[in-house]
Amino acid sequence: MTSPLMQHIPLTSAYLCQDCDCVGNSSTQCPACASTSLLGLACVLNREELTMEIPAREYSYTAALAA
Repeated sequence: MTSPLMQHIPLTSAYLCQDCDCVGNSSTQCPACASTSLLGLACVLNREELTMEIPAREYSYTAALAA
């Protein structure tokens, strides 16, 4: 791929078109198909490391009731 064809879109301004699966940096409409069904990729891909500890679940066993 040559340099003129390569593009850089920061994650905070990247949007995925749900109609044609293209990525663009317009939050109002897709640059390829003009659809307005866009998904902001930062909320999906920019995950922060969990800082809180997930508590372990405790299970208790009881006798089964027979009919």
